[in-house]
Formats: sequence, structure tokens, C-alpha cells
Amino acid sequence: MIRRTAFHVIPLVAALMVTGLSACQPAAAANEAQALPAPTADASKTAAAGEQTAVLAGGCFWGVEAVFEHVKGVHKVVAGFSGGAADTAHYDEVSDGNTGHAESVRVQFDPAKVSYGQLLQVFFSVALDPTELNQQGPDSGTQYRSVIFYGNDEQKKIATDYIAQLTAAKSFPAPIVTQVVPLRAFYPAEAYHQHYFSEHPDNPYIVINDAPKVAHLQKLFPALYQLEQQVVDVQLH
Repeated sequence: MIRRTAFHVIPLVAALMVTGLSACQPAAAANEAQALPAPTADASKTAAAGEQTAVLAGGCFWGVEAVFEHVKGVHKVVAGFSGGAADTAHYDEVSDGNTGHAESVRVQFDPAKVSYGQLLQVFFSVALDPTELNQQGPDSGTQYRSVIFYGNDEQKKIATDYIAQLTAAKSFPAPIVTQVVPLRAFYPAEAYHQHYFSEHPDNPYIVINDAPKVAHLQKLFPALYQLEQQVVDVQLH
């Protein structure tokens, strides 16, 4: 297992030398990014009312958070942990890989502007490689597994149907290993992890690993892309 470290002043050359050891890594090479088909089964935008929440895990939460902060209709994104107990929802403990937690993001969105299925379409297209088991790139351990934590039966059906759709279409060269499990609880991560992409845009790890994900979102889903970051007041546990 690899514990990612938040480097703030490491020179770019040094970062390149150790990228494979401790950095968040891109889910796929730039030329592999593709806009996947929209889910055939999705929630109706016209029937939607009020703010809804999606909780997703796809490796390093810095990059996943940054992607959804740039999606129109998303109001708030919080980096955190889900899958384990409250007393172990701390980065140092989660990084050991023994807590049951996955690095996750909580996405609060307006379903009249962006559907749950569209969020999953973005998730699978640009945020991660769903064929990697318990890792993303060189970041290994169960805390980096990919998970859709559903909040209700509708979200469960949309997620499982979409994975079946992508599997039938052979959208990926290997089986999708993303888990679909019920959401028990979500715990915000420490303050320094929040909005890491926007707070440290020149950090070599962000430049190398997470900026391409946001660029892919803009290129592949221009109608969903928004320029401005969403700023969130996070109540830490």
C-alpha cells in the first residue's frame, strides 16, 4: 500500500522522479479518455425535486473532487471517507488500508440540471479506471477501490443497470470491478484535503495527475462543464 503525501513545495523534477511512488495518478493515459454512452436507465429530470446527494469513490479523492466541482448542476463537493467506522475516518488511519474506508466524495447536485446517471457517465468516463481492483495507477490498497455508494433503490438500479450496459457494450478491455453498495455514512476528510485541486493548482502532482481529468471533462462533456470551482464550507467531524 502507498500512503500519498501532500507535497506543497517539491520541485517538478523531483516530483516526476517519485510520481510512481506516492502521488495520485491518472486513471488512464490521455489518449484513452472517452465519452461513454449515457445510461439508458436514468432518473427523470422533470420529476426531480430538491437537492440530491451522490457518494462515489474512485481512487485519490483530490482528482474525483475536482472533476465534480466542474460539473454544472453540482452545488457542493466534499472529500472524505465512506465504508468504515466513524472512529477510523482519519487520513492517517485510512491510509493503512485496514479501516474498510474508501477515499470518497460527496456530491450534492440539482437533479433538474444534472441527473444521477449523468454523474455516473462522467465518473466512468474521466474520473477513474473502473477495471482496476483496489487501486488507481500506483496507488494501491482497499482505500483506493472504486465504489458507488447508493442512497436509495433508484440510485442502486441506475448504477447496476449502467455497469451492465457498459459491460455488454465492452466499453472497457477488462471487467468493471466498481462496487455498488449501500451508503451507511460519509465522513469529511481533514480540512487540508478539501478543494486540493483549486487550492494547489501548481502542485506538480495536481498538474500531472488531476488536471488532465478536468481537461477531459471539458473536452468530452462541454455541455456539462463549468469553469468556476464550487467553494464549500465543510463541517469536519
